[in-house]
Amino acid sequence: MNLQEKYSELLAKTGFNSNEINTLWFNLEKQYSGKSRYYHNLKHLQEMIELSDQYKNYLQKPDEILFSIFYHDIIYKVTRKDNELKSAEFAVKILNQNSILDKDFIFEAICATQLHQHDKIEDINWLIDFDLKILSKDWEDYKIYFEQIRKEYRLYPELLYKPGRAKALKHFLENEFIFQTKEFRVLYEDKARANINKEISLLTT
Repeated sequence: MNLQEKYSELLAKTGFNSNEINTLWFNLEKQYSGKSRYYHNLKHLQEMIELSDQYKNYLQKPDEILFSIFYHDIIYKVTRKDNELKSAEFAVKILNQNSILDKDFIFEAICATQLHQHDKIEDINWLIDFDLKILSKDWEDYKIYFEQIRKEYRLYPELLYKPGRAKALKHFLENEFIFQTKEFRVLYEDKARANINKEISLLTT
Protein backbone atom coordinates (compact mmCIF):
# COMPACT_ATOMS: atom_id res chain seq x y z
CA MET A 1 0.00 0.00 0.00
CA ASN A 2 1.51 3.33 -1.03
CA LEU A 3 1.41 6.52 1.01
CA GLN A 4 -1.68 7.94 -0.64
CA GLU A 5 -3.60 4.70 -0.18
CA LYS A 6 -2.52 4.52 3.45
CA TYR A 7 -3.60 8.11 4.01
CA SER A 8 -6.92 7.65 2.24
CA GLU A 9 -7.73 4.50 4.18
CA LEU A 10 -7.00 6.21 7.49
CA LEU A 11 -9.08 9.29 6.78
CA ALA A 12 -11.96 7.30 5.29
CA LYS A 13 -12.39 5.26 8.44
CA THR A 14 -12.14 8.29 10.69
CA GLY A 15 -14.88 10.39 9.14
CA PHE A 16 -13.76 12.06 5.92
CA ASN A 17 -15.43 11.69 2.52
CA SER A 18 -13.54 11.02 -0.70
CA ASN A 19 -13.55 14.62 -1.91
CA GLU A 20 -12.15 15.85 1.40
CA ILE A 21 -9.53 13.13 1.38
CA ASN A 22 -8.36 13.92 -2.15
CA THR A 23 -8.04 17.62 -1.38
CA LEU A 24 -6.21 17.00 1.88
CA TRP A 25 -3.83 14.52 0.25
CA PHE A 26 -3.04 16.96 -2.56
CA ASN A 27 -2.16 19.62 -0.01
CA LEU A 28 -0.09 17.26 2.13
CA GLU A 29 1.83 15.90 -0.86
CA LYS A 30 2.53 19.44 -2.05
CA GLN A 31 3.89 20.48 1.34
CA TYR A 32 6.22 17.49 1.70
CA SER A 33 7.41 17.76 -1.90
CA GLY A 34 8.70 21.30 -1.58
CA LYS A 35 12.01 21.94 -3.34
CA SER A 36 13.75 22.76 -0.05
CA ARG A 37 12.80 19.44 1.55
CA TYR A 38 15.78 17.17 1.07
CA TYR A 39 15.11 15.02 4.16
CA HIS A 40 11.79 16.08 5.72
CA ASN A 41 9.81 14.77 2.77
CA LEU A 42 7.54 11.91 1.75
CA LYS A 43 10.37 9.37 2.00
CA HIS A 44 10.80 10.28 5.66
CA LEU A 45 7.08 9.69 6.19
CA GLN A 46 7.28 6.36 4.37
CA GLU A 47 10.08 5.13 6.61
CA MET A 48 8.25 6.17 9.76
CA ILE A 49 5.01 4.55 8.61
CA GLU A 50 6.80 1.29 7.87
CA LEU A 51 8.04 1.32 11.46
CA SER A 52 4.57 2.10 12.80
CA ASP A 53 3.24 -0.89 10.86
CA GLN A 54 6.04 -3.10 12.18
CA TYR A 55 5.37 -2.11 15.80
CA LYS A 56 1.62 -1.63 15.54
CA ASN A 57 0.89 -4.24 18.21
CA TYR A 58 2.75 -2.09 20.72
CA LEU A 59 0.50 0.91 20.11
CA GLN A 60 -2.69 1.76 21.98
CA LYS A 61 -3.72 4.41 19.44
CA PRO A 62 -2.24 3.29 16.10
CA ASP A 63 -4.53 5.51 14.02
CA GLU A 64 -3.61 8.61 15.99
CA ILE A 65 0.08 7.76 15.68
CA LEU A 66 -0.32 7.27 11.94
CA PHE A 67 -2.08 10.61 11.57
CA SER A 68 0.62 12.25 13.67
CA ILE A 69 3.30 10.85 11.38
CA PHE A 70 1.61 12.29 8.32
CA TYR A 71 1.42 15.76 9.85
CA HIS A 72 4.37 16.04 12.23
CA ASP A 73 6.50 17.93 9.67
CA ILE A 74 3.74 19.49 7.56
CA ILE A 75 5.14 22.90 8.57
CA TYR A 76 8.91 22.92 8.17
CA LYS A 77 11.02 26.04 7.83
CA VAL A 78 14.62 25.99 9.03
CA THR A 79 14.40 29.61 10.16
CA ARG A 80 11.59 28.86 12.62
CA LYS A 81 11.69 27.26 16.06
CA ASP A 82 7.98 26.48 16.28
CA ASN A 83 7.55 24.07 13.35
CA GLU A 84 6.21 21.28 15.54
CA LEU A 85 3.71 23.54 17.29
CA LYS A 86 2.50 24.93 13.97
CA SER A 87 2.29 21.41 12.52
CA ALA A 88 0.24 20.27 15.52
CA GLU A 89 -2.10 23.23 15.16
CA PHE A 90 -2.44 22.51 11.43
CA ALA A 91 -3.29 18.86 12.11
CA VAL A 92 -5.91 19.61 14.76
CA LYS A 93 -7.53 22.22 12.55
CA ILE A 94 -8.06 19.54 9.90
CA LEU A 95 -9.46 17.14 12.48
CA ASN A 96 -11.85 19.73 13.83
CA GLN A 97 -13.69 19.54 10.53
CA ASN A 98 -14.75 15.94 10.88
CA SER A 99 -13.01 13.08 12.66
CA ILE A 100 -13.25 10.56 15.47
CA LEU A 101 -9.53 10.71 16.21
CA ASP A 102 -8.25 11.95 19.57
CA LYS A 103 -7.28 15.55 18.76
CA ASP A 104 -5.63 16.32 22.11
CA PHE A 105 -3.45 13.23 21.85
CA ILE A 106 -2.37 14.10 18.29
CA PHE A 107 -1.55 17.67 19.27
CA GLU A 108 0.59 16.47 22.16
CA ALA A 109 2.24 13.76 20.05
CA ILE A 110 3.31 16.10 17.27
CA CYS A 111 4.62 18.69 19.72
CA ALA A 112 6.70 15.96 21.39
CA THR A 113 8.71 15.48 18.20
CA GLN A 114 10.41 18.82 18.85
CA LEU A 115 12.43 17.93 21.96
CA HIS A 116 12.35 14.12 21.70
CA GLN A 117 12.10 13.75 25.49
CA HIS A 118 10.58 10.79 27.31
CA ASP A 119 6.81 11.08 27.57
CA LYS A 120 4.41 9.64 30.11
CA ILE A 121 2.37 8.25 27.19
CA GLU A 122 4.14 5.24 25.71
CA ASP A 123 2.62 5.67 22.26
CA ILE A 124 4.28 9.06 22.03
CA ASN A 125 7.60 7.47 22.93
CA TRP A 126 7.14 5.14 19.98
CA LEU A 127 6.44 8.09 17.69
CA ILE A 128 9.62 9.81 18.88
CA ASP A 129 11.63 6.67 18.21
CA PHE A 130 10.16 6.24 14.74
CA ASP A 131 11.23 9.83 14.01
CA LEU A 132 14.79 9.25 15.28
CA LYS A 133 15.39 5.81 13.81
CA ILE A 134 17.46 7.42 11.02
CA LEU A 135 20.19 8.09 13.60
CA SER A 136 20.96 4.38 13.79
CA LYS A 137 21.26 3.65 10.07
CA ASP A 138 24.43 2.19 8.57
CA TRP A 139 27.03 4.92 8.20
CA GLU A 140 26.60 5.41 4.45
CA ASP A 141 22.84 5.94 4.89
CA TYR A 142 23.42 8.14 7.92
CA LYS A 143 25.87 10.20 5.88
CA ILE A 144 23.21 10.74 3.19
CA TYR A 145 20.84 11.86 5.95
CA PHE A 146 23.13 14.51 7.43
CA GLU A 147 24.07 15.74 3.96
CA GLN A 148 20.35 16.18 3.25
CA ILE A 149 19.95 18.13 6.49
CA ARG A 150 22.85 20.36 5.48
CA LYS A 151 21.09 21.11 2.18
CA GLU A 152 17.94 22.08 4.07
CA TYR A 153 20.04 24.54 6.07
CA ARG A 154 22.00 25.73 3.04
CA LEU A 155 21.16 29.39 3.70
CA TYR A 156 23.49 29.23 6.73
CA PRO A 157 27.27 29.44 6.14
CA GLU A 158 29.57 26.74 7.50
CA LEU A 159 30.72 29.13 10.23
CA LEU A 160 27.21 29.10 11.70
CA TYR A 161 25.95 25.71 10.64
CA LYS A 162 28.74 23.50 11.96
CA PRO A 163 28.70 24.63 15.61
CA GLY A 164 24.90 24.75 15.59
CA ARG A 165 24.58 21.23 14.25
CA ALA A 166 27.25 19.93 16.63
CA LYS A 167 25.45 21.51 19.58
CA ALA A 168 22.14 19.92 18.56
CA LEU A 169 23.79 16.51 18.22
CA LYS A 170 25.53 16.80 21.59
CA HIS A 171 22.12 17.25 23.22
CA PHE A 172 21.26 13.71 22.14
CA LEU A 173 24.44 12.36 23.72
CA GLU A 174 23.85 14.24 26.96
CA ASN A 175 20.58 12.41 27.53
CA GLU A 176 20.68 9.09 29.32
CA PHE A 177 19.07 7.55 26.25
CA ILE A 178 18.44 8.69 22.69
CA PHE A 179 15.58 6.27 22.19
CA GLN A 180 12.55 6.30 24.46
CA THR A 181 11.41 2.67 24.20
CA LYS A 182 13.40 -0.20 25.62
CA GLU A 183 12.98 -2.09 22.36
CA PHE A 184 14.73 0.61 20.32
CA ARG A 185 17.39 1.11 22.98
CA VAL A 186 18.41 -2.53 22.75
CA LEU A 187 18.43 -2.53 18.96
CA TYR A 188 19.67 0.93 18.01
CA GLU A 189 21.12 2.99 20.89
CA ASP A 190 24.77 2.06 20.44
CA LYS A 191 24.71 2.53 16.67
CA ALA A 192 23.02 5.93 16.94
CA ARG A 193 25.57 7.17 19.47
CA ALA A 194 28.44 5.98 17.30
CA ASN A 195 27.01 7.78 14.25
CA ILE A 196 26.44 10.99 16.17
CA ASN A 197 29.94 10.97 17.62
CA LYS A 198 31.38 10.41 14.18
CA GLU A 199 29.39 13.28 12.68
CA ILE A 200 30.40 15.60 15.52
CA SER A 201 34.05 14.77 14.87
CA LEU A 202 33.59 15.74 11.22
CA LEU A 203 31.90 19.00 12.20
CA THR A 204 34.58 20.03 14.68
CA THR A 205 37.79 19.18 12.80
